[in-house]
Amino acid sequence: MPQFVFPLIVAVVVVIFLIILLTQGYVKAPPDHAYIISGILKEPRVLIGRAGFKIPFFEQLDKLYLGQITVDIKTDEYIPTNDFINVMVDAVAKVRVADEPARMKLAMRNFLNKEPAKISADLQDSLQGNMREIIGTLSLRAINTDRDSFSDQVMAKASRDMEKLGIEILSCNIQNVTDEHGLIQDLGMDNTSKIRKDASIAKAEAERDIAIAKAAADKASNDARVQAETEIAQKNNELAIKKAELQKASDSKKAEADAAYEIQKQEQERTILTATVNAQIAKTEREAELRRQEVTVQQQALEAEINKKADADRYAIEQAAAADLTRRQREAEAKQYEQEKEAQAKKAMAEAQKYAMLQEAEGIRARGEAEAAAIQAKALAEAEGMEKKALAYQKYNKAAMAEMMIKVLPEIAGKIAEPLAQIDKITIIGSGSEGEKGVGSVAGNVPVVMAKLFESMKEATGVDLADIMNADSYEAQVTRNINLTGAPDIIIGSQKETDSPSPESPENPSSEDSPKNSPSTQ
Repeated sequence: MPQFVFPLIVAVVVVIFLIILLTQGYVKAPPDHAYIISGILKEPRVLIGRAGFKIPFFEQLDKLYLGQITVDIKTDEYIPTNDFINVMVDAVAKVRVADEPARMKLAMRNFLNKEPAKISADLQDSLQGNMREIIGTLSLRAINTDRDSFSDQVMAKASRDMEKLGIEILSCNIQNVTDEHGLIQDLGMDNTSKIRKDASIAKAEAERDIAIAKAAADKASNDARVQAETEIAQKNNELAIKKAELQKASDSKKAEADAAYEIQKQEQERTILTATVNAQIAKTEREAELRRQEVTVQQQALEAEINKKADADRYAIEQAAAADLTRRQREAEAKQYEQEKEAQAKKAMAEAQKYAMLQEAEGIRARGEAEAAAIQAKALAEAEGMEKKALAYQKYNKAAMAEMMIKVLPEIAGKIAEPLAQIDKITIIGSGSEGEKGVGSVAGNVPVVMAKLFESMKEATGVDLADIMNADSYEAQVTRNINLTGAPDIIIGSQKETDSPSPESPENPSSEDSPKNSPSTQ
């Protein structure tokens, strides 16, 4: 066997031992448990919330629960109190293992490796016995009315026994107390009646205080409201007086001139009315004196009644006079105000009419200027046309005048025949030859009138239209042109065969220079 094998085996064994030591010997205690390691040392080691080592196979690990434990110490049967009333008490105690080392050693001996439920069951009998002893020393009323003292006495009594077991009592609470014959309920009813009585009294007193306070508040509120309304009325009255004074001062100067006559008239009416009232009063007094003489028995009553009636009448008359005066003043003021408004309206209307008239005048002026300009332009054009016509007329001869007359012949014939067109029905009674009878005689008047018209024109103008129309030349028969010496050519009839303008037109004054180039007829 090689020499290095043995040291290797030893090293492996050491490593294995260390691993076993670490896995089996390392312990870590939580805060609510105490780990007790015992075996080698004389005093066991206690680990609470920290880690440590135990030697495997040589030391032992035990656990002790350090947390809070709830113990139900309800009595299983009725226990007699100091006043011999059987009661049953339900209480709950909170305990735990003491932190002192000496008391912890006691707990180790009694509760090592036990669960919290087992520890609670072990402590329950002891705590119930202590509570029974305390119940026998107290009365029923004391147990119900002073439960804190009862629980304190139970804790104090049980603490001495728990110290011997290494247990510390944290608290003890009385949950419920019942008696065998319902006396607690009777006590409760008695207390309830007292409480209801006290509550009713307190409620009545409270309602009384509330009513008193409410009445005082209503009174204060009413006083405040009355005072506020009084102040408001005073302020409104002062404001009305001030407005009236300002209005009077403002309107006095405006109405002074216009109201002078009215005021004087009203003063006269007031004087007359006062005299009338005085006369009526005197008359009433005389009637009262007469009645006093006639009826002596009813003198005082009638005097009082008559005086009262007279005062009322006087007051009524004075009030009526004042009202009438005020009404007239108001009517005068209203009339003045209406007149001012009417004057303002008339002024505004006059200004508007003035503005409208200015605008209308401006329009008329512009329209007149435009019309004047148009008339001026038209007059200039007419003057220019008349000037040209005058120049043309100066060059006219008999042929031109004949042309003008020939142009108006159809219109003249129409005017001559117009009366015939207005005849709806005609009855002809005539004599003469056969050819002159009937409508022919009427229609024959037109040529007669035309012939007489030609004669009149010949006598007035020296132009014989019949000679002109009967011109018997070759050119007149073909082109119907008549050319007179010293006159432009005149086209008689229609010249539809050519589109060229006629040289004899008055608008063509240049034709005056061309007669020499045309054939002429003497």
